[in-house]
Amino acid sequence: MTQTLDIESVRKIFSLLEHGYDAFFTHVADKVDWTVHGTHPLAGHFRTKREFIDATFARIARILRGGTQLRVVHVMTSGDWATVEMQSMATALNGMRFDNRYCWVVRFENDKIVQVRAYLDSALIQKLFDENGG
Repeated sequence: MTQTLDIESVRKIFSLLEHGYDAFFTHVADKVDWTVHGTHPLAGHFRTKREFIDATFARIARILRGGTQLRVVHVMTSGDWATVEMQSMATALNGMRFDNRYCWVVRFENDKIVQVRAYLDSALIQKLFDENGG
């Protein structure tokens, strides 16, 4: 069923990432189709919320002080799709500034995120893991 998304509602959901990720993931379907594009340790295609969290957020949290610290920069919507630009200004264990930019293209179904295509800086992720033993 196609729904029309409200920009402010999507912004509110993604703003939950500014304070960790547990509350945000209540808005993600258990069986989500999530692709993280790139050539870095977090890239991959994940079929469940748990698989995605374990392979990405939980993994990167071990090498970033205070987690990813994502901030919403811009939101666009069209039908049941939203494009969300975010920025991380986290700090790694070794003191490296992790100024990464993200673009997630997400599809909602019945008020849950069911599909995500995530784009980020592959070189920066690789450097983060190389320098922090990730």
